[in-house]
Amino acid sequence: MFTLGCDRAYLYAHPERDLTSDEIARYNTVLSERSRGVPAQYITGHQEFWGMDLIVTPAVLIPRPETEHVVETVLELVHMKRPGREEHSPQTTPLRIVDVGTGSGTIALALAKELPQAEIHATDVSLAALKIARTNAARHQLESHIRFHHGDLLAGFQDNFFDLVVSNPPYVGESEEDQVQLEVRKFEPRNAVFAGRSGIEVIARLIPQSGTALRVGGWIVMEISGTIVEGTTSLLDRWKDIRIVKDLQGIPRVVAARKKT
Repeated sequence: MFTLGCDRAYLYAHPERDLTSDEIARYNTVLSERSRGVPAQYITGHQEFWGMDLIVTPAVLIPRPETEHVVETVLELVHMKRPGREEHSPQTTPLRIVDVGTGSGTIALALAKELPQAEIHATDVSLAALKIARTNAARHQLESHIRFHHGDLLAGFQDNFFDLVVSNPPYVGESEEDQVQLEVRKFEPRNAVFAGRSGIEVIARLIPQSGTALRVGGWIVMEISGTIVEGTTSLLDRWKDIRIVKDLQGIPRVVAARKKT
């Protein structure tokens, strides 16, 4: 499909089609790239997430189905009660959400799609990643719904500004490196995968910054793994309503907590 630039229906409907010499050469090049471990998404330049076709390059982490649990958790919290707002208070400003470390724009785009009235912000320390995220937002006509910011985590935002801080941060420890798939270690951006020796180094910085940036009653929602769930919850000792969401394999995948004061 990638070599011919066609969809699956065309491929199945034309089994008799012969490849040209140029197409054969391109196909062999693609096979060669894949055989040395280059992820298929980096070869084709595309990955699906939340029903959207996203452009991906080696500058960004490849979106994964597990991250959809983050989006689902945010939507549940939003529909349960407006985070950070009292039920009797007037809604003078739109719901403000920030996707920290947006990468290809995965979470920000999904939330902009589902919450068109919300004010969505997206940050990343990588200018190359932000370029991809902006491109994806434009492709899905969501660029007017998302404000992109270049910076480290929540640097530069004012206090008590957001209702929700959402993130899929780096959470793999360098001590676990030999357990990570070779193609991930070799081809995906290292600073988007590994957080430091233990895996909670970035989260340990993000939690206190979120405590400042969130309104009272606002939520932090982060993707995690089973290996750091205890370390992460221990960092949330001054938060309330801590909840852990497991993925389809029963592995802790999302942690959410509410700001007390």
